[in-house]
Amino acid sequence: MNEDIGKDSLHAATLDRLDRRILAALQANGRISNQELAGLVHLSPAQCNRRHRRLEAMGVIRRYEARLDADRLGLGVTAFVHISMERGQHKEVLKFQRTVGKMPQVLECYAVTGDFDYVCKVVARDLKGLSDFLLGTLAQQPGVSGVRSSICLNELKCTGALPLE
Repeated sequence: MNEDIGKDSLHAATLDRLDRRILAALQANGRISNQELAGLVHLSPAQCNRRHRRLEAMGVIRRYEARLDADRLGLGVTAFVHISMERGQHKEVLKFQRTVGKMPQVLECYAVTGDFDYVCKVVARDLKGLSDFLLGTLAQQPGVSGVRSSICLNELKCTGALPLE
């Protein structure tokens, strides 16, 4: 397989059964040793390491990270925030996109279709902290015309693992 393949030209069909097994194991435990990974997918450690590095080089594996417990870190409020932008403000939209990417309270942010322009997942210590962030920071960004939030009452599922089949 060509290691120069760009992420835009990669198709899921180019991944074989062993690649998918490696990816599934890494999604379950990003700290797994190559030896353990090789045993799980029934490859030699050298073959497993080559495949793992190839998947990284192809951009299929974007990064490794630890998932932290927000509650245990004092971030007890999660909200989904819907943001509307003023129409015809292209410069402000680009500035907003750069700025929101730097806000540590914003865990995820997506440009979406529908009644709003963006949906963001936001964390805060408490309701006052959320209010301060929404009204004092997010709503004050140039080009923002409206902010609506929905507070998460209970997390039923939270994963970054992608379906591989």
